[in-house]
Amino acid sequence: MGTVEKAGASVEISEPLLQQVDDDDDSKNKDLPGEEFIPDWKHQITFRGLLVSALLGVLFCIITHKLNLTVGIIPSLNVAAGLLGFFFVKSWTAFLSKLGLSVHPFTRQENTVIQTCVVACYGLAFSGGFGSYMLSMDEKTYKLIGEDYPGNRAEDVKNPGLLWMMGFTFVVSFLGLFSLVPLRKVMVLDYKLTYPSGTATAMLINSFHTSSGAELARKQVSCLGKYLSISFFWSCFKWFFSGVGGSCGFDNFPSLGLALYKNTFYFDFSPTYIGCGLICPHIVNCSVLLGAIISWGFLWPFVSRHAGDWYPADLGANDFKGLYGYKVFVAISLILGDGLYNLIKIIAITFKETCKISTRQKDLPIFKEVLDSDTSKRLLEEKKRDEVFLKDRIPFWFAASGYVGLAAISTATIPIIFPPLKWYLVLCSYIIAPALAFCNSYGTGLTDWNLASTYGKIGLFIFASLVGSNGGVIAGLAACGVMMSIVSTAADLMQDFKTGYLTLSSARSMFVSQLVGTAMGCVIAPLTFWLYWSAFDIGSPDSPYKAPYAIIYREMAILGIQGFSELPKHCLELCLFFFAVAVAVNFLRDVTPKRVSQFIPIPMAMSVPFYIGAYFAIDMFVGTVILFVWERLNRKEAEDYSGAVASGLICGDGIWTIPSAILSIFRINPPICMYFGPSSGS
Repeated sequence: MGTVEKAGASVEISEPLLQQVDDDDDSKNKDLPGEEFIPDWKHQITFRGLLVSALLGVLFCIITHKLNLTVGIIPSLNVAAGLLGFFFVKSWTAFLSKLGLSVHPFTRQENTVIQTCVVACYGLAFSGGFGSYMLSMDEKTYKLIGEDYPGNRAEDVKNPGLLWMMGFTFVVSFLGLFSLVPLRKVMVLDYKLTYPSGTATAMLINSFHTSSGAELARKQVSCLGKYLSISFFWSCFKWFFSGVGGSCGFDNFPSLGLALYKNTFYFDFSPTYIGCGLICPHIVNCSVLLGAIISWGFLWPFVSRHAGDWYPADLGANDFKGLYGYKVFVAISLILGDGLYNLIKIIAITFKETCKISTRQKDLPIFKEVLDSDTSKRLLEEKKRDEVFLKDRIPFWFAASGYVGLAAISTATIPIIFPPLKWYLVLCSYIIAPALAFCNSYGTGLTDWNLASTYGKIGLFIFASLVGSNGGVIAGLAACGVMMSIVSTAADLMQDFKTGYLTLSSARSMFVSQLVGTAMGCVIAPLTFWLYWSAFDIGSPDSPYKAPYAIIYREMAILGIQGFSELPKHCLELCLFFFAVAVAVNFLRDVTPKRVSQFIPIPMAMSVPFYIGAYFAIDMFVGTVILFVWERLNRKEAEDYSGAVASGLICGDGIWTIPSAILSIFRINPPICMYFGPSSGS
C-alpha cells in the first residue's frame, strides 16, 4: 500500500502475437485435455450468483455506511467478497446435493462474477457520498457550521431524499464503466499493471477452486462464521448497556483512565475497528495512532490553553471560530497535502511510463524462442489468459456511444436535481473526466491507492469558485459527486478486469457483472443509508454516527467561494504547516529506501483522528498488535486466517446494525445506562 511498482518492466508483446479468435468456435471454449473447462461468458453469470451478490451487497453497503459515518476509513473488502461468495454458493450447492437435486458446478469464473458484483454495489456506498458530499448538503450540517457563518447560506441546503439520491446515483454511476473500456487491453496486457487488491482476490479465488485450496477455504469459512457470531452477540450484549444518549455503555468505557478519556483516549470494544486493524497494513494503523497522539495528546490541549486569546473562550464545542475550526481545517490540510502530492506523482508516473512504453515497443523483438520448460509453461498459461481476456470483445463503438448517451442524459438531469450546477458545467465535467479516470485507474494499478476522493475535492474547489457565492456550495458538492463516481467506478472496473484476467473469466462477463452490480448499488446503497438516516441521529457530534466528512466537505466548498479570512487566529498558519508536513512526509516515503520508508507514517491516515478523536485509533492499534503477535507466532496461519477473522468481526458488527436500527425506529431503548465518573472521594 503506497509502494509504486513500475509497469512495463517486462518486454513482452501480448495481443499482436495472438491469432484472432472466432467467437462462434465452440472448440475455443474447451481447454486442452486435463485442463479445466471454461464456460461461455453468459454461463458465468448465473441467477444464484446474482442473488448471492444482492445479499452480500446489502451487507457490505451496511458495513461501508457504518464506517463512512463513524471514522471514514474503508478497508478493502474485495477478499471478503470473494470469500463470502464462495461460502454462500458452496453452502447452497451442498444443501441441494443432500436433497438429491442436480446442481451446476460452482466455477471460479462464477465466483469472480459474484465478487465483481458485490464490489461494484458496495463501492457506490462510498463514491455515492452518503457520508461526505451528499450529506454535506443537509440542514443539520448547515446548522452545525453556524447559520451566521460567512458563506454558509440557508439556500444551499438539500436534505437527503430517497428518490433524488437514487436518481442521482443512477445518472452518474455508469459513466465511469464506459469511459475506459476501450483501454482494458492497454491497462491489463500492455502496461501489465498489478492492481494489488485485484491480484490478491484472484489468487484467493483460484485457491478455492483447486483440490488443495478447498480444504483451506472450508477452514477459512468456518473461522469467518465463528468470529461473525462472536461479533454479533457481543454487539447485541453491548446494546443493553448503552442507554439513551451518547455517554453510556462500553462505547464510552474509560479503559485508560478518566483523564485520558476526556481527550478521547479509550478502548471502546468495537469489533469493526479491531477488524479494520487486522485488515489494514501495520503502517496505516500506526499512522492513525500517531495522528491521534499528535492531535489529542499535544496539539489540541496546547490550542485550548490559548482560549480567550486565539479565539473567544465562550464559544460552543462545534463553533468553527473556536477549537472546532482548528480540528476541521488542520485535518483538511493534511488530506489535501497528501492527496495533491499523490495526484501529481501519479500523473507524472503515468506520463513517464507512457512515454517509456511507446519508445520501448519500437525495439521489441517479434518473437523469442524459449526452450526452458518452466518458462514455456508460464508463457503458455499467459497466452491462454490473453486469449480468454481478448475473446469476448466489448466494441469501441458500444463504449463510446454508451458514454456519450449517458453523459447527455446526465447533463440534462443533474441541473434538475441541483439547479446551481448548470448544464454546461456538467458537460465540462464529462469532457475532462475520462482523462482523470485514466490517471486514477493507472495509479490504482500501480499503488493500490484509489484517489477518487482527491479528484472529487479538486472538482469541488474548481466548480464552487466558478459558480461563486450564489449557489457555489451546492454546485461544488454536486460536481464533487460527479467526479468521484466516474473515477472511482472506472478504477474498480479495471481492478476487476485484472481479477478476471487471472481467473480466466471473460472480460464481457466482468463488464456485464459490473453493470448489474452498479445497478444494484444504485438501489441498495440509498436504501441502506436511509435505514441509518431514519433510525439514528446522523451527523450530530454526540451521536455514534458523527459523519465527520460531511462538515469537512461543506467547509471545503465554503472555502472555495469565501477564502480563509474567517478562520480563528493562527489557524491558517497551522494549516499551511501541516499541509507542508504532509507533502514532506510523502516525499520522504518516496526518496528513502524501502527498509526505511515502510516505517514512515501516511499523512492521509494521520488526518482522520485530528477531527474524530483517538478512540477508534486505539481499537485499530489493538487489531494491528494482535496481527503482529500472530505473525510472529505463526506467520502462515496469520496469512491464511487473519482476513477471515477480520471479515467476521466487521460483518457481525455490521449485521447487528439492522436489528439495532429496527429497535431504534420503534423507539425501543436499551434498558441500562452504564456510566463512569470520578468517585465521590476524588
